[in-house]
Amino acid sequence: MPIGLLALALGGFGIGLTEFGIVGLLPEVADDFSVSGQVAGYLVSGYALSVAVGALALTAAITRFDRKKSLLGLMVLFIVGNLISAVAPTYSMLMTGRVVAALCHGAFFGVGAVVAAEMVAANRRAGAISLMFGGLTVANVLGVPLGTFLGQQLGWRSTFWAITVIGVVALFGIALLVPDTTAQAETSLRSELGAFRRPQVWVSVAVSVLAFGGVIGGFTYIAFTLTEVTGFAESAVPWLLVLFGVGTFAGNYVGGKVADRALNRSLITIMMGLTVVLGLFALTAGNKVVTVFSLFLMGSVGLATAPGLQLRTMRYAQDAPTMASGANIAAFNVGNALGAWLGGLALGAGFGYVSPLWVGAGVVAAGLVVLVAGTAVSGRQAAQLDAVAAGAVN
Repeated sequence: MPIGLLALALGGFGIGLTEFGIVGLLPEVADDFSVSGQVAGYLVSGYALSVAVGALALTAAITRFDRKKSLLGLMVLFIVGNLISAVAPTYSMLMTGRVVAALCHGAFFGVGAVVAAEMVAANRRAGAISLMFGGLTVANVLGVPLGTFLGQQLGWRSTFWAITVIGVVALFGIALLVPDTTAQAETSLRSELGAFRRPQVWVSVAVSVLAFGGVIGGFTYIAFTLTEVTGFAESAVPWLLVLFGVGTFAGNYVGGKVADRALNRSLITIMMGLTVVLGLFALTAGNKVVTVFSLFLMGSVGLATAPGLQLRTMRYAQDAPTMASGANIAAFNVGNALGAWLGGLALGAGFGYVSPLWVGAGVVAAGLVVLVAGTAVSGRQAAQLDAVAAGAVN
């Protein structure tokens, strides 16, 4: 794999840590600003919605610019947002910092996925995308638990200071290691938007919303589930999150491999497995031993969808992939916001800290239905085209 992919993964690590690093710190943030756990959870959903806005608006704005310079500019925005979060004196200012940092997220992964795919052969593109997304999963393996531990020991602000430093390192890494992209073919915004006339692009986007909505719906409030339902001590949460993070790393890697071999079939199988995992986790959350395995499985099966869904979107928009790629990143984060919001509604309605897992299972099941239906339609269309082509030859 080209070394530039490692630089993209480094940027993804910093961004992933910003997105999910606060999950393990929600109880501390809630206490510091005297807000409820549900309100603290909006720091996750607010970030996710801002990612969706940035993924579309910023990607549209930079479509015709050099991709490497765009990535560098986006990392600067990321650094500024985390500085605001680190010094925020109020909940509102912390939310502002989260929003600023989030604006770069979708465009970074959207543009970065295109750059990563173009750096390798066609039959290795899902693997290249999964390597870039690997930074996100490493953030879950190491960054989120260590960030949670750091925040618990030195205050939650220290985690944002650490993320800011990581952002600076990532900025220099991209500048030094990502190859020059000035020779890229110029595309117009109109041609990029033309990809959205294809129904299968929308199928992929819808499935991304629902798949990630299900995973994040359960994960956003997992610190409360682990302490209030399973009975783990608060000090154990960072180390338990390691299991989820290790799962995301493994699932992202395997998901990229299987997507390169059988894209739609692998996605359907993974979505089926994710529905089962979330349901079983909800049923057995009171058992500490089973919860340990459930955390790992939720991370591995959940993140195994990411490379395949990104590749599916780009495959149906291969002549104008940048906006479609950004839109799918937006979809991931609309799903994050949807899942966190629905999980919060379940909590607010008094259904308990296991209810977000049930919500997640239902949302993923809906995504599975959309994927199966979309794949069936795509298969019939391909068969019809093959029949027409065969008739023309005869």
